[in-house]
Amino acid sequence: MDNFKRFAVCIISLIVVASCICINARAVSQEALIPQITSTSQSAKYANAHMADVPNIAAKACVLMDADTGRVLFEKNSDQRLQMASTTKIMTTLLTIESGNLDEYFKVDADAVRVEGSSMGLKTDSIVTKRMLLYGMMLPSGNDAANAAAVSVAGNMADFVELMNKKADQLGLENTHFVTPSGLDDYTNDHYSTAKDMANLTRAALQNDVFKEVCQTRSIKLTSESGEDYWLSNTNRLLSSCEGVIGVKTGFTDKAGRCLVSACCRDGMTLICVTLCDPNDWYDHTNLYDYGFGLFQSYTVPGITVKVPCVGGVDEFAQARSEDCVISIMPGEENELEKTVVMPRFIYLPMDDGTPIGRVIYKLHGEIVVNNELLLENIKD
Repeated sequence: MDNFKRFAVCIISLIVVASCICINARAVSQEALIPQITSTSQSAKYANAHMADVPNIAAKACVLMDADTGRVLFEKNSDQRLQMASTTKIMTTLLTIESGNLDEYFKVDADAVRVEGSSMGLKTDSIVTKRMLLYGMMLPSGNDAANAAAVSVAGNMADFVELMNKKADQLGLENTHFVTPSGLDDYTNDHYSTAKDMANLTRAALQNDVFKEVCQTRSIKLTSESGEDYWLSNTNRLLSSCEGVIGVKTGFTDKAGRCLVSACCRDGMTLICVTLCDPNDWYDHTNLYDYGFGLFQSYTVPGITVKVPCVGGVDEFAQARSEDCVISIMPGEENELEKTVVMPRFIYLPMDDGTPIGRVIYKLHGEIVVNNELLLENIKD
């Protein structure tokens, strides 16, 4: 009987331990879905209060980022190195734009356009411009356009890939390495990035007006110098299905799975969403935008009036003022804004009303969110 009691106690103990392990595993699983807010402030408390609204994301890795500040609002394995398929063309497009001479015609490299996969329809003797190739890369995701652009910029694809990796270093993309300008990865495991790196690349690209115009174009007809017509349609369904989406790029290979980088602007605020290896990407991006924008509210930063000593005027001091500015912040963050006024110790008159003499800068969590000019007003020379 004593042996039976000992056996029963052992069984009960094992059941208790197993239950604790299961409970802990569930807790870890839920923790992966918690949005990452780099602050222990009022804003973080507000985000934590909205945990129930966090969507369940199917992606192997993803990130939701504020395009203006780089603040991460939600992440899942965002630093995990993964293949990124044709979202690679964000970098190829940006470098092509920065190389200049976008409207000069040239004959494409015949070897470059002999490539598998998606295409804008280039032939071995096509005569195009770099600007045409931008649309060919970003709308139908043409691998022929990416290769042709690479050769036109650097002379050959190997040297262009070197430029891609150099640019990645300049942008601080520490977990990114490029092997091809198109994103085709069947023959290599060294072509990779992370959700966070791709978001930061997109932040940089969206600062370029040409890139912004191209990536949000839904369809376009291009005609080459030789009379060839190219009818191109954007593969990014979010442009028509999700409110405020302004791009950016789709991608798919067997290795990478479905990849999607998008950007969305609502009420003057832009968010960037990246999902890698996500079978449910359209749905996930839409839900993440609804979640992310729901965290914020509009706040008016009031303009300020300052006095600056002046020489040569009727009065001893001149007056300057900044305009009101509307920004998007989380509730409570208005108390965390840090103001800095930059202005000279004195000014020489005469000067006209409206002349900028300084700036008022507001920072939030170390990032500049307002940078307004101080303009002279009511000047008496």
